[in-house]
Amino acid sequence: MKYQHLAAPAQAAEFASRLADANINPATGLATDYLNHFNEAIMLLEMLADSTDCVDDFLAWQPMSYRDHFAASCFKARDMAIAAYETADPALRDCLDTLAGTMTAVLKATGAAMKTNMPPEATAALAGQAAFLLRPLVARAGAVINGESEAGMHDAETRQILIDGLMKR
Repeated sequence: MKYQHLAAPAQAAEFASRLADANINPATGLATDYLNHFNEAIMLLEMLADSTDCVDDFLAWQPMSYRDHFAASCFKARDMAIAAYETADPALRDCLDTLAGTMTAVLKATGAAMKTNMPPEATAALAGQAAFLLRPLVARAGAVINGESEAGMHDAETRQILIDGLMKR
């Protein structure tokens, strides 16, 4: 993360320390708390795979951008999380945003299919498949947030693998 707006190295170090204390990765300027938004949907899908009683809870899930998630959250350092995101490396932000967009697309398509009143067995199977597809994407997003993501898959490859997986179902 670049701290060009800070006048002295001491200010940059103090800012990095504040980020770390707030559970924001000081190297990337990103916070894993954002992934809770997707983990909630995955948890609902996993519950649906066992019992379709909570389909309405899943259908109530709404996508949120990184900024929107923190603006609406009770995260103690939400303003700092948004500010750090704004100054984060644009390539990391783009990667995270692409992964979030891909996860959102899977969740929206899953919800749209479930709104067609499919049989409970099909709903359960779809929920399990969607959760299976989403877990590695959340892990990849976590790697980006934690600065562990190097080359990996290109965004187009990630999307194509997901699309191929959905089409096989």
